[in-house]
Amino acid sequence: MNERDRHAAPVLITEAAPSHDDEQAVRRRKYAIMMALRFPCLVLAGVFYQTWWLALAFIVLSVPLPWIAVLIANDRPPRKAEQVNRFKRSARALESREHRTIDG
Repeated sequence: MNERDRHAAPVLITEAAPSHDDEQAVRRRKYAIMMALRFPCLVLAGVFYQTWWLALAFIVLSVPLPWIAVLIANDRPPRKAEQVNRFKRSARALESREHRTIDG
């Protein structure tokens, strides 16, 4: 075994994706965060109602948030294109040395 093999990436024993429950929890969290951002935008639009362009900017920002949140929550994460390091057993050869033969 040479030095490079010793420090190679660990051997991957499974290609399993995260569980459906874990994946759904992550998507729910993203949805909740994006929907929670909508309320402060609307409040800030009310706070800055005298500065019409700033209030309008906050309203325009808050309008597409539910649509974007639903799109992101319903989208599955992309599959990872990674280089898999699998265990490769070295081929065993028969004994290659010469044997002494006794004739007699």
